[in-house]
Amino acid sequence: MIKPVLCSTVAALSAALATAAQAADRWSDAERVTVVMVDNSFEPDHLTFQQGKTYELVLKNRGKDMHEFTAPAFLKAATVKDKELLANGGADVVVQPGNTVEIFLVAPPKGHYDLTCADHDWDGMVGNIVVD
Repeated sequence: MIKPVLCSTVAALSAALATAAQAADRWSDAERVTVVMVDNSFEPDHLTFQQGKTYELVLKNRGKDMHEFTAPAFLKAATVKDKELLANGGADVVVQPGNTVEIFLVAPPKGHYDLTCADHDWDGMVGNIVVD
């Protein structure tokens, strides 16, 4: 009786370790996409992702002001590795002047998503995200 329980426990542990290894591989194979935030623009301001693909989104603030990568629908629909990097209920990523924030994510379902800087959209700091 002990052997079947031990075997099923070992099998479950092996499956959990395999799943963890696959998840670690997923993040290490992420494609890097860099967005530079300068005062009142994103460079580039049009981003394209492939549904289900893993990305490392690198957000660099090269401006004098704090900027936000505000894309509520995109960020909420994506699988984000480190959700604690998200602000305002998961709607955006805040990047202080001179700082860089790296977000690992799996692209959400196909669609068009709005991108703004919540503090500077009035001054034209807008863009869009397309997931194919």
